Amino acid sequence: MGRSRNPRRERGAAEAVVEQVDGGLAELIPDRERARGWTLLIDGAPQSYVDLDDPAYLSFEYQRRLGHVIDLAAPAGKPIHAVHLGGGAFTLARYVAATRPRSTQQIVERDAALVQLVRRALPLDAGARIRVRSVDARAGLAKVPDGWADLIVADVFSGARTPAHLTSTEFLDEVRRALKPGGLYAANLADGPPLAHVRGQIATAAARFGELALVADPTVLRGKRFGNAVLVAGDLPLPVAELTRRAASDPHPGRVEHGRALTDFTGGALPVTDAAAVASPAPPPSVFR
Repeated sequence: MGRSRNPRRERGAAEAVVEQVDGGLAELIPDRERARGWTLLIDGAPQSYVDLDDPAYLSFEYQRRLGHVIDLAAPAGKPIHAVHLGGGAFTLARYVAATRPRSTQQIVERDAALVQLVRRALPLDAGARIRVRSVDARAGLAKVPDGWADLIVADVFSGARTPAHLTSTEFLDEVRRALKPGGLYAANLADGPPLAHVRGQIATAAARFGELALVADPTVLRGKRFGNAVLVAGDLPLPVAELTRRAASDPHPGRVEHGRALTDFTGGALPVTDAAAVASPAPPPSVFR
């Protein structure tokens, strides 16, 4: 949930691209400060930022934090198998391709019209090993072979809310099935006070994974404002020290919670099942102003 850019700004010959897609009105807004930088908005909510000249550049705060997880998922430069649930403008898949050449990736993005728009306006590198499926995230995950993925990233929003069926223990059972032993799961969570959604998602992940960490702006963790938190889960010890160092050095420094502190933060929240799952809360209108 980054800040929106002024859709009236134009730079050189670049002009905004506005099209109706399945999920609403999509706008690709050129960045006047970066020659081939673009922001994707859906119904006014910022979804992704891409710099076609520098796909390793991550502008949005939460995407930088997911980038740290990608960097720490394997030794530097080593190719990985990655699954991206939610495509947006394919920002994180481009990042993996740029920083880990020869990686094999799958993007699952149900909005077929959005996929077509992004492919046309912001084409992927022809040499990137990226497959895009235009299906529901959980249905697409079900097609990933057992133990295939080194990393699964969930960044799925419909109308600025994560769908309920992507918040449950049953969903995480599918994530675990598709992950290799020692693989990582990372999810972009959006919530505001009293942080009931984030606490429930931590409890849900704790029911399926042995190791957890949460990265967010301290003001979000204190329940002072609506924002994003990145949940990281796996069964092997997480690179908490390095993740903490990287998050603290971001332009908007983040804090990492793990271990007992994260358990205490959860505050007794219970795991979410399919039967009880609800979509994440809608952000207040002021978030995108």
